[in-house]
Amino acid sequence: MDNLTHSLVGLALGELADRALPANPDPLKACTRRRVLLATGALASNFPDLDLVLTPLLAPPLGYLLHHRGHTHTLLYALPQIALLLGLLWLLWPGARRLMQDDRTARKAVLATAAVGMVLHLSLDFLNVYGVHPFHPLDSRWLYGDMVFIIEPVFWTSLGVALALLVPNRVLRWLFAGSILAAPVLFTSMGFLQWGSLAGLLLVAAVVAFMARRGGSRGVITAIVACLGFIAVQGVAGHLAREQIRSALAQLEPGSRILDLPLSAFPSNPLCWSFATITDNGGAGSYAVRLGVLSLAPGVSDVAACPVRFGGEPDGQASALSWKYQEDGSLAGLRALQRDNCHFDGWLRFARVPSLVDGKATDIRFSAPGVDNFSTLPYAGMADRPCPAPVPQWERPRQDLLDPRHMPR
Repeated sequence: MDNLTHSLVGLALGELADRALPANPDPLKACTRRRVLLATGALASNFPDLDLVLTPLLAPPLGYLLHHRGHTHTLLYALPQIALLLGLLWLLWPGARRLMQDDRTARKAVLATAAVGMVLHLSLDFLNVYGVHPFHPLDSRWLYGDMVFIIEPVFWTSLGVALALLVPNRVLRWLFAGSILAAPVLFTSMGFLQWGSLAGLLLVAAVVAFMARRGGSRGVITAIVACLGFIAVQGVAGHLAREQIRSALAQLEPGSRILDLPLSAFPSNPLCWSFATITDNGGAGSYAVRLGVLSLAPGVSDVAACPVRFGGEPDGQASALSWKYQEDGSLAGLRALQRDNCHFDGWLRFARVPSLVDGKATDIRFSAPGVDNFSTLPYAGMADRPCPAPVPQWERPRQDLLDPRHMPR
């Protein structure tokens, strides 16, 4: 997820942690405790993304692909990150140090907030099509939620409004709330959101604001319930989308083996989905990658109405599903390229939907066909270069294509 979402989630965590503790009769100590818990939640919810400092270890694009959402996004390496965060708070913030020295309950709350914040970061990153591998080194597979777009205004709107209304300063409170509400309006005007999505977001904001005005933690809890409810809706919608795609693919490629169906949600829109399919026709020694867009309710919003900026089909015919791209490849050629080109082999430790065109490899989860993105590797021009190192040993998402003995788990 984006770092604004991570920050808002962390702030909500810190706010709830502070309100769960007994009230401190000393106003100064109470203020310090709340600030420390808010800061701990916000920092812990962003800390794993410090792995961006590791990306120079490998030449682009492998540095970003293999080291971002890498070791810092695992449960094992969350432990030293928690220790580092608490150590920095202790060393650099005298008020936090005194709080943790003098108040055992607050000290436990700070530790718990740091630990939960780290886990929430990994959990949110799991929700989208990019993926994480939290159980490394016991299990180095990439895990994908395929449920929520990587930048989701539902989280911004619900959590942002709830937290904005807790800001003591009136001017800052309404400036914060106004900025949060202006974002989806701007996105809608730019074509990133449908008007129906905007209406839904404003309704969520109104409900959260109503509950927040009733006092206590009601606004934050309502916002969290809204976020969890949205994730649940997306999970159900994603399941229905997969069933429709499987049915359409069975008619298009009878007898093929479906290896993967990556789904990319449209922001704040459970009806529209971009998707890819990876199939293996092993008997013919070939595989196929397809891209498409699907609407779960074409009578309400067909694929032509899905936002074009995220894969919708402009001026397309009213339909539930539109196939947009197909690329066929040779299994023998793919395996030979992996064997002979170590840069491409490293790239395969990230790529989930590989497209090989004109000596370049691109994971087309993240752009339109034929358009380079942050994953694009010009492997043909790198064949004579020294092999990249260090290469993290993540399991290759497309090991099912590379190893003839491999079957999907």
